[in-house]
Amino acid sequence: MRSGANSHAAILDLVQLVPVVENARGRGLTIAFANGCFDVLHVGHVRYLSDAATRADILIVGVNGDASVRELKGIGRPLIPAGERAELIAALRFVDFVVVFEERSPRQLLGLLKPDFHCKGTDYTEDSVPEKDVVESYGGRVVITGDPKDHSTTELIGQMRQSAS
Repeated sequence: MRSGANSHAAILDLVQLVPVVENARGRGLTIAFANGCFDVLHVGHVRYLSDAATRADILIVGVNGDASVRELKGIGRPLIPAGERAELIAALRFVDFVVVFEERSPRQLLGLLKPDFHCKGTDYTEDSVPEKDVVESYGGRVVITGDPKDHSTTELIGQMRQSAS
């Protein structure tokens, strides 16, 4: 699906995304799914998503909604609202579709979209991915993508706050 000419992915809600995925699958295209908070976009995110995009014809990125980021990361997060985080991810040339989800985990999304590949960063192993059971239940594969986890949004925010004081 990636042509390189269109540098902006479509930001869709789940109701819009399901038929798009079904259509792509009907045309024989493979689907990769990656997800995250992406509160402050950094090179680790770019490398994770770029590598995920090489796994299939279409890359869908799930962006955690604001409430789930607060639950996962704590008070004061996210720094950037979900709509803007989705827009940043959609601007990456190797991303095809972006969907914001409100749950802490993408389990529901995975069960509905049934991507061929569920891509997780190198802070996981294939066996430690929390959604592995969902992915395997429909015949999908968990794959680890990106570079070694030596980039952290939480650490970056801490450094920024320390520099500001």
